[in-house]
Amino acid sequence: MPESKGRKAAIEKQKQARKDERAKERYEKTRHTASPGSRTWVPPTFITLLLLGVAWLVVYYVTASASVYVPVMHDIGGWNILVGMGLMAASFIVATLWK
Repeated sequence: MPESKGRKAAIEKQKQARKDERAKERYEKTRHTASPGSRTWVPPTFITLLLLGVAWLVVYYVTASASVYVPVMHDIGGWNILVGMGLMAASFIVATLWK
């Protein structure tokens, strides 16, 4: 016996409702994943740390070769290289957060 047009429409409507339900569930799952916040602070921080590290090393080498006394730099001596390189390494660590 042939099905009526109304019955076919009802079945199609149920299929579409189930399809919409699955799509909504998928959307809810993806919506609850942890997404990072705004990362607009990363590029300025990256550039600032990098330039501070380079500037620290340049100032250290220039003042050491010219025998100019800079209180903090003179006191820590060769550790200035570690400070400059540490600032540059920190800038590259911050750069990994960039999306």
